[in-house]
Amino acid sequence: MRYDTPIYFQKVSEGEYDPKTGNYGPEQLSETEVFASVMDTGTETMTLVYGGLRQGSVTAHIQNAYTDAFSSVRIEGRIYRVDYTRRLRSKQVFVLSEVQ
Repeated sequence: MRYDTPIYFQKVSEGEYDPKTGNYGPEQLSETEVFASVMDTGTETMTLVYGGLRQGSVTAHIQNAYTDAFSSVRIEGRIYRVDYTRRLRSKQVFVLSEVQ
């Protein structure tokens, strides 16, 4: 298994509070790069996770575990949300679906 595809865990943080106006500043997006093995999700896994087939679903394996909070994952310019995750002894598996 080759961990050669960069994936980016995205975290959206709220802007700072401005006491003069009473508003919050613009949201800030931060990304953390991790290399992963990315492949299409198999038919059997899609049936287990979604109850049927779904287009735009990928499976990503990363070495070790990612413990920081995140809201979405970006792979090659496309945004994905996590539908299922499983932490194993030496890696973590994510089943992702594309956000339209």
